[in-house]
Amino acid sequence: MLATVSMSAIAGLALSACGSDNNTGGAGSSAAGSSAAGSAECGGKNTLTAEGSTAQQNAIAVFNQAWGQACPGKNLSYNPTGSGAGVTQFIAKNVDFAGSDSALKDDQVQKAAERCGGNPAWNLPLVFGPVALGYNLPGVDKLVLNADLLAKIFTGAITTWNDPAIAALNSGASLPDTKITPIYRSDSSGTTDNFQKYLGAAAPQTWTKGAGKEFQGGAGEGAQKSAGVVQAVQATPGAIGYVEKGFADQAKLTVIQIDNGSGAVELTDESAKKAIEGAKISGTGNDLVLDLNSLYGTTEPGAYPLVLATYNIVCSKGYDADTAGAVRSFLTVAANQGQANLAAAGYVPLPDQFKERLITAVAAIQ
Repeated sequence: MLATVSMSAIAGLALSACGSDNNTGGAGSSAAGSSAAGSAECGGKNTLTAEGSTAQQNAIAVFNQAWGQACPGKNLSYNPTGSGAGVTQFIAKNVDFAGSDSALKDDQVQKAAERCGGNPAWNLPLVFGPVALGYNLPGVDKLVLNADLLAKIFTGAITTWNDPAIAALNSGASLPDTKITPIYRSDSSGTTDNFQKYLGAAAPQTWTKGAGKEFQGGAGEGAQKSAGVVQAVQATPGAIGYVEKGFADQAKLTVIQIDNGSGAVELTDESAKKAIEGAKISGTGNDLVLDLNSLYGTTEPGAYPLVLATYNIVCSKGYDADTAGAVRSFLTVAANQGQANLAAAGYVPLPDQFKERLITAVAAIQ
């Protein structure tokens, strides 16, 4: 059964996300809904279904609350099973749209078109979520790594924290000889795909493993979903794992700074936004696939490069009228009112240039 993802307040979201990848609750509505409804079309059926990215789930909760306020009675049931599962369920027509941290692969494009009645599916970047590298190294409160070192850690080429290459980037730090335990997502994950794409773009000579939703590095220990990675890092001295900023914040993980080639950059909303502003769209028309090399390969001073784009994968055409109306309504609210509380949930709101193109694409869904 699908889990209904919503919240009564941002604080409630943060608490529920710490212990589980499933957030449950009813859609909210308020007196503000009547005035907000005028700025959003509220047509279509009252309940939508979606499945996929755990990185997207906290943003979906924000959007669902905003939708219920703008359009009283509307609700999205979202099952955070991972990007791979979400795309599979979308193609199988078991959900109305998928949440994915990666655009459709070449071998999925035709299958998605068949699901959409012979019409292309579109990849719509709804929100950007920085990926944090949380680590468990008592006594080391500041740690700087770069893409080359991360690639070596997650392939097992560097195995202890006092390795000379790490020490060279952390002058004055007292690094122990503790064994490094990389923690990776053992389930099919768009976060894994984006992390590996980052390594390939920023350290192409070192990371030769490729990308994909399955971890290719060959070193470390696997954990299920975002919450599992957090728990494994917390429980394992010497561990380091990649997880969305919202989960790292909620669990109070200590996170690394990334040297992007122009110095160490702390993960903040501003440093992530600076990287996003330099990203380009490679897709055509209303298929808004991002050129990730323009994001992950940035050497802009002060730009935190490891930011994943969260997509909603929808049919451009092929829905029945009630479903199409509801999908347009939900995404319109998400792109407008829904952006307001994203920072509190660990995300970076849409830059204006992406928002304009997104709204144009949403309006064209049939």
